[in-house]
Amino acid sequence: MQNEQNAQGQMQIELPQDVAQGEYANFAIITHSSSDFVIDFARVLPGLSKAMVKSRVILAPEHAKRLLGALQENVVRYEREFGPIKIPNQGSRTIAPFPVGKGEA
Repeated sequence: MQNEQNAQGQMQIELPQDVAQGEYANFAIITHSSSDFVIDFARVLPGLSKAMVKSRVILAPEHAKRLLGALQENVVRYEREFGPIKIPNQGSRTIAPFPVGKGEA
């Protein structure tokens, strides 16, 4: 990633080809300490009791709060354009798309 700023004060961001492909994740586990938030993005598949973590992002608390605000703003924009996002049977606090049992790390 390029950290240089241009004459207008805007940061240029480089997106390498291998990263541009992205990783699909349908499950997230968030933990924190006094100094960091850790978000593990995983892929859960039907019929399997084990989720595979595909990416881990570690954030300072200030950046976690900025991410929270940015996600909230983008969800509002999305719902304004496409309608409400429905989350069926949201009982637990996970974001898994279907029921999951106890997995192993």
